[in-house]
Amino acid sequence: MIDSLLNPQVPLQDPAERRDQMQQRIAQSLAKRHRQEKFFRWLGQGAVGIALTLVAVLFLNIILKGVPAFWQANITLDIYFDPEVIQISDRPVRQADENQAEFEQRLLEWQMELAFINFNPLILQGLEQVIPEAAQHRRDAMRLVTSGERFALREMVAQDPSLIGQTLRLHLLADANVDVWVKGNIDRDLPDQQQQLSARTRAWIDQLVDDGVITQRFSTALFMNPDSRSSLASAGLAGAFMGSLMMMLIVMFLAVPLGVAAAVYLEEFAPKNKLTDLIEVNINNLAAVPSIVFGLLGASIFIVWFDLPRSAPIVGGLVLSLMTLPTVIIATRSTLKAVPPSIREAALGVGASKVQAVMHHVLPLAIPGILTGSIIGVAQALGEAAPLLLIGMNSFVASVPGSPFEQSTALPAQIFLWQGNELRNFFEARTSAAILVLLTLMISLNALAIWLRRHFENRW
Repeated sequence: MIDSLLNPQVPLQDPAERRDQMQQRIAQSLAKRHRQEKFFRWLGQGAVGIALTLVAVLFLNIILKGVPAFWQANITLDIYFDPEVIQISDRPVRQADENQAEFEQRLLEWQMELAFINFNPLILQGLEQVIPEAAQHRRDAMRLVTSGERFALREMVAQDPSLIGQTLRLHLLADANVDVWVKGNIDRDLPDQQQQLSARTRAWIDQLVDDGVITQRFSTALFMNPDSRSSLASAGLAGAFMGSLMMMLIVMFLAVPLGVAAAVYLEEFAPKNKLTDLIEVNINNLAAVPSIVFGLLGASIFIVWFDLPRSAPIVGGLVLSLMTLPTVIIATRSTLKAVPPSIREAALGVGASKVQAVMHHVLPLAIPGILTGSIIGVAQALGEAAPLLLIGMNSFVASVPGSPFEQSTALPAQIFLWQGNELRNFFEARTSAAILVLLTLMISLNALAIWLRRHFENRW
């Protein structure tokens, strides 16, 4: 306009034309912004879709491999507890004039007498009823039943000596190689020298499957038995589960109260100075420290300095408590900050002390968030494996721990041990089954955290 007035040769622009040009530029700008927003939305949806797809593939792969391990090959046999094989004195009965120590000594001697009896002939007799030629090929026949079943028969007699002379129909665990053959986890076209079982044994297995003697049954051994190297089919998660349970109890009774107390003090009572700022920075840094560093710390302090036993739940629980403590403190402080200041001011305004205002008004409102953060921290500790490996919990332990000071393993460490077993065809599925058990526990803990948050949630 100014150029048109100063220079008569520049024609005046029509206001309608200027308005049309402005609307055109605005429309082009809006179209460009809309394209950018749509492209960004597509990127976000694609990222979420890819993430969900990968998670679904991971879970589907674990489920497809792990679910079959919950069912295991069993051989149904009529076992005759032959008195000629089980030649043993009567089980001791406590006398009226006998003290507890003397009775336990006699009972121990009777159990030692029972331990020297070979129960394999009982299993062989049962096999001869379904495989007539088993007597001529005892070595091949005994490969059908896992070696741990003879100890199971001995335990049955120890619990009930009246079984001697009786015949019971029992479902005995098949050998791990038999389970692999029945499930088709090995190539049947491989030559005999590459097969774990002889051609005769493999033919017997197929025959027994057709006759219904070998069947797939739900594997209670996976949950009731500890780990085993001599009887692979009997290997279970009982020892690892108890070890993880003891460690989680230590974490809950040690890390959670200390973490909540430290968070309450730092957020509500600690003076704001350089010292508290330094503490806050270090707590945040500890939350980002790799878990394996806590394993090194636990090995050097609890095992070397305090001389606590290696591969014990007490050490694992202490290490995981140190690792969980920053998470609990940070989550608790965030929850306390979310409580409106008006709650504190109202309590102080009616004459409550600082402690009363925090304990009676702030903490009850913060309980949902504190529970959520604590349970999520415990669930995270449940799945940690790196710190446990450094304190020796990857060692083979063939018993269920009776106390936190006894040697044990944990579910993550047990998964680590099984995935490296030489019988890959059998333990690959068992490893996936153990992962499913661990994931179920972790998902259950997270679901509990969500439920507690909603149950105790207060709105203001």
